[in-house]
Amino acid sequence: MSTQTIDTPVTSHHLPTAPLRLGLVQGVRHSLALAGRNVTKFVRSPISVVDVVLTPVISLLMFVYLFGGAIAGGDTDGYIQMIVPGVMVMAVFQASIGIGVSLTTDASTGVFDRFRSMPIGRSVPLVGAVLADVVRYVICLATLLILAYIMGYRIDTNPIAALAAVAFLVGFALSFAWMSVFLGMLVKTPTTVQGLMTIVVLPLTFASNVFVPTQTMPGWLQAWSSVNPVSLVADVSRGLLNGGDVAGPALGSLAWMAGMIVVFFPLAMRAYRRNNG
Repeated sequence: MSTQTIDTPVTSHHLPTAPLRLGLVQGVRHSLALAGRNVTKFVRSPISVVDVVLTPVISLLMFVYLFGGAIAGGDTDGYIQMIVPGVMVMAVFQASIGIGVSLTTDASTGVFDRFRSMPIGRSVPLVGAVLADVVRYVICLATLLILAYIMGYRIDTNPIAALAAVAFLVGFALSFAWMSVFLGMLVKTPTTVQGLMTIVVLPLTFASNVFVPTQTMPGWLQAWSSVNPVSLVADVSRGLLNGGDVAGPALGSLAWMAGMIVVFFPLAMRAYRRNNG
């Protein structure tokens, strides 16, 4: 009895590859699933939790009790009302560095090769990692608000405005996190990502109205501080937490946030595709 050989075409069932395009619902579901993976990894790493909590705590204590008297002329109570919303901006801005460091570490372990063989969209691993950072930002802000309350800070608006301030700060951090993601895909070592992002974060933070009023600065620095995204977001936070104008600084902040996504999201995706074929 003769046998007949049938050539079976090789299909995607034999060689799974990630589709380039998925529906919106599928993409969101896959991104949230990978975000859950990253949250689990974060929760299981005590060092990551300590870093997110300890850095803003030290910053707030240092600037209120070490420098507050000199900056505010002894009016520590008034100074804490001004600086707490600003330190919240600084804290989430610094926390956004961690996503690039984490992605560079993942790239070195080959985890992106596994993602590439899965039936998920190309952008899903990066979007999922960024969404997972929401947990880090919320922990950071909650820690700061609890400590600030103990130190004497009081929210002068209402709970809805306070929640809006937290949401706005998280949105700010997520937008600027794409710069960190891009660097994480571009360079090879976590320390390089951290160093490059620090070069960006520190000048933007200290050349802002986070620690001192803009009016005390030289004229040329006032001009920059008035358009500095950190200053604008700090003004939004102060308006929502302490009362005051929100609309003006919110428009400028949203322009910066949209610009960061428009510029760095495609750059991050291009770097990711180049490195992971």
